[in-house]
Formats: sequence, C-alpha cells, structure tokens
Amino acid sequence: MEVDSVDNSDMYFQSYEDLEIHKLMLKDSMRNNAYRKAIIDNQEDLKGKIVLDVGAGTGILSVYCAQVGAKKVYAVEASETYNIALETAKENGFQNVIEVIHKRVEDLTSADIPEKVDAIVSEWMGFYLLHEAMLDSVIVARDRFLKEDGLIFPESAAIYSSPCSIPSMFSDWDDVSGVKMQSFGKLLRSEACKKPLTELIDPENLLCEPEVVSWIDLREVTQEDLNEITFRHVAVSTKVAAYEGICLWFSCTFPFPRGPVNAEPTILSTAPEEPSTHWKQTLIVLPDSIGMEEGSPMCYDLVMKRSQENNRRYQLEVTMLDAEEVEHPEFCSCFMTKCILVKAVLEKYEQGDGDVAAE
Repeated sequence: MEVDSVDNSDMYFQSYEDLEIHKLMLKDSMRNNAYRKAIIDNQEDLKGKIVLDVGAGTGILSVYCAQVGAKKVYAVEASETYNIALETAKENGFQNVIEVIHKRVEDLTSADIPEKVDAIVSEWMGFYLLHEAMLDSVIVARDRFLKEDGLIFPESAAIYSSPCSIPSMFSDWDDVSGVKMQSFGKLLRSEACKKPLTELIDPENLLCEPEVVSWIDLREVTQEDLNEITFRHVAVSTKVAAYEGICLWFSCTFPFPRGPVNAEPTILSTAPEEPSTHWKQTLIVLPDSIGMEEGSPMCYDLVMKRSQENNRRYQLEVTMLDAEEVEHPEFCSCFMTKCILVKAVLEKYEQGDGDVAAE
C-alpha cells in the first residue's frame, strides 16, 4: 500500500503555503501544549542559548523558545510561509531574537548560521510518523549545526501497531437507516485497500496490546536507517471481535528536564486512548473481516519502505502470515497447542526457581 504524497520538494513546500494546513496544526492543542511544556520544562537549558527551528512554519515554536529566554532563534522555513513567521516574531516582540531564514535546511551554510546551536526544535512528524520524510531535514541540521551535547525537541519517537476492528468500513454498512449497503461497503474497502486511511479509532476497537514497530533515537538515527523499517507482529486477540485492519500511531518523547528530582519528560502521543490530534491514527484496511476468538493469533509482516521515485513517499506493505508457520514469542498467550504447552513449561520452571529461592 502506498500513501499519496507530493511529487518533489518544490511541490512539498508549496503545499505548506495552504493556510488551512497551518490552521489545522495551530488548532491542535495537544501538539502545541506538548512542545510548550517541554520547552518550559527545559528553560534552564535554553535561557541565553542558541536555538535552530527546523521547518518553522508560522513560527509558533520559535516564539516558545524566545519566551523562555533563548538568546537567538534561527527559524528556517523554505516555503512562503516564512512571511507569516516574520510577522509572528514581530507581533510577539521577538523580532530581535528570532531570525527567519527563507531556505531549505539542506541549503544552509555557515553564512546563514555562523555558530553551533545549543538546541534544535522541530515539528517534523507526519502521519504514521514518517509521512513526508521531514525527519531527514532534522538529521541534516543535527549533523551540521548542533553542539555535541545539544538538545533535540523531541529527542526520540516510536511507532506502534495493533490489529483492530474498523466498523466504519464493515459493520456500519449492514444497516443504513433500514437499508443493507454491504455492496457499497465492499467498494469502499476496495478503494481503502489501495492506500492507508487517516481516521480516529475507538480504543475499544483495538484487538490486543500494541507492539513497537520502531523506536527512533534522534541523536543517532541516520537517513539510511529510515529507508526501510520491517516488523513482524505475532499478536493475540484479547476479545471476541472482527479482525479488519491494522492501526498505526506514534509517540514522541522530549528531553528529560534537568530541574526537579521528580520531573518527567513530556510525551506527545497519538494513541487511540489519548485526546485526538490532527495526526489521528493510520489504518491499513483488510479486504475482508475475519472473526477472532479470545486467544486467536494474528500474524503479519509490516514493511515501511521509502519510495525510490520520491524520497518523501513511503510504501506500507502488509503480508498476512499463517500462525502455524511463524515462530511465536516464548510466553505467547494464544490458544494454539504448542504455545499452551511452552507457556506451561516455562511457568513451571519459573515456579520451581521461586521455590528454591524460598528455601
């Protein structure tokens, strides 16, 4: 499955000149508040320091950094939206702190940023985290301009996966105001199978505990690391339900505050059980509904692969696997005989260790 995307960098940046896109992001209070809290929590490490805002857009993150006392903020924006960032800086009285640079990060030179920066801030995340591949620009900025001990906001991210039910694609069409519309629902699914959907999913429609598809450390990750991500999930249904798709979402973790002893890092999560964000969740729709019992195994391979024709586009490929033919985890709780026996042996072994320890 392939997610539609822009054809080249010029079109990508032009797409961000649409005010409706920025309105959507600026109305996302979960997004804004996570960045604001993380920046405020780390203000002691930002006060009097140099910050680079990668893909500054309308400039809201640059202003957050200026508000906590950053000495200088380089707000880099390649689209014509840079004009809005200029006005935002002036409107908030930070035109002498925030320097807006109308360039691609990849085209920056020492003439644009003549010093190493103490921190990088960027809202680079796309649908299912990697859509649009803006993380590439953050990596370039990190390698060229960030001090060795500099901060990155956010500093890590994780992609999650769980099988799910999708009533909006299946059961909702069994009765539409007293009329069966299953044939129409089948047509919808046929279209949906060609590319992932971006929708909100009820957490009750997740069929099992999620698994981490990939964890990304922004201090270490390279562009090559992002070319292909592969993941095998041997999931076990925790309920009687219909298996109709695979749900993807992500979370981002910001730098750990160095202040109060009990301080915790800010986490921005797009999980179904969290308040909704403009990213929502990504759904990969199966062509048919599969009935699941509690304990039923669900096995699939997921590949997230960068397109060779357009490095801002990813293909999401799902291969359904036969549960009889793949290796299950040691403590697999599915109802297959081999897993029940292995689990029983392991539990007996652990209980034996406990008895020995008690003596």
